[in-house]
Amino acid sequence: MNRLFSLLVLVFTLFVASFNAQAQEEHTAPIDAVEGHAEANEALDIKKIIFDHVGDAHDWHFMTIGHTHVSIPLPVILYSPTNGLSMFSSSRFGHEGHREVVDGQYQMVDDHYKASLLASGKDAAEVEAIKNGSIVAVDGSPVYDFSITKNVASMLISVVLLLVIMLNVAKKYKQRGTMTAPTGFQNALEPVITFVRDEVAVPNLGHKANRFMPILLTFFFFIWINNLLGLIPGGANFTGNIAVTACLALITFIVMVVRANGHFWGHLLNPPGVPFGIKLLLVPIEIISLFIKPVALTIRLFANILAGHIIILSIVCMIFIFGAMSPVAGWGFSPVSVGFSIFMFFLELLVGAIQAFIFTTLTAVFIGQAVDEGHHGHEDAHHHHENEVIA
Repeated sequence: MNRLFSLLVLVFTLFVASFNAQAQEEHTAPIDAVEGHAEANEALDIKKIIFDHVGDAHDWHFMTIGHTHVSIPLPVILYSPTNGLSMFSSSRFGHEGHREVVDGQYQMVDDHYKASLLASGKDAAEVEAIKNGSIVAVDGSPVYDFSITKNVASMLISVVLLLVIMLNVAKKYKQRGTMTAPTGFQNALEPVITFVRDEVAVPNLGHKANRFMPILLTFFFFIWINNLLGLIPGGANFTGNIAVTACLALITFIVMVVRANGHFWGHLLNPPGVPFGIKLLLVPIEIISLFIKPVALTIRLFANILAGHIIILSIVCMIFIFGAMSPVAGWGFSPVSVGFSIFMFFLELLVGAIQAFIFTTLTAVFIGQAVDEGHHGHEDAHHHHENEVIA
């Protein structure tokens, strides 16, 4: 336990050091003004530091030590109607504040690029709408970005991990059978799989639970693994990206709509036993609620994971807020900040599993509502579950 605590303290100390190096560089770096080339010191921008760490990027940045950026360049894959298909390393863009034009065609957007646009007379609202880190064509033509970004790379790593673990466990079951005592990862995964089946699938899907177990288990382990990878210092905020959670929710929505039976659509579009006047009000509400379900799934997972990352980063950044007031205050608050960060880290380990469970449970609930066969279906499912338990 002492070794684990020491390791965590060391990890967070390195994490704090990376912030400190980046903050010092931003604070002391000269700014070349578009007009006048005046030099000034930038104030520490906590918001920018936090959102740079939780956002997606074309390189995998770990830390900045002095003027040295420790990062892994990732493949950039672009298509433009005028320039065709282009593939190159993201390192060719340089780093922030020193961006370069690649092949005379592509430019990565940063604050300096935006400043040059404003100086050229571009509308301020249009310039502000351009996202930092995005890639634009020098000639103004549209750019379609298919790059392997930080989030995509993290997803691929999680998929490889998931396949290696699951195929290894499946191979052991195939070789040794299901009646032999599990070992290794079998020991760890079997109770989790049984829990998802007995506490999530069966109560919500009844006798149809086994049919939907593959998608429920995929959701659970995929989200859980990515939540854990996101807690590694320098890791990607994959499940804290709303585009990712929206795709997962869209899969749930498609399965729910495609597998929905006549009973579900009948109650949705023509509620039985309801006066016609009430139906005119009730049916639109039911249709809207059908689309609210995936929205709720999207926002719940995205908001909870993103909030956890922001809280940890904010606690770490408080060192520099106090340090700006007084070096003594900064050093004095460091142990408090590291202690709270470690506490939040362990809390996020729990939250990562809980959010995977909640997303999987809500998916089972929504699909269960769509495939529900009514009162008789519930009775059949109940008796079937009882028979399984007795057997």
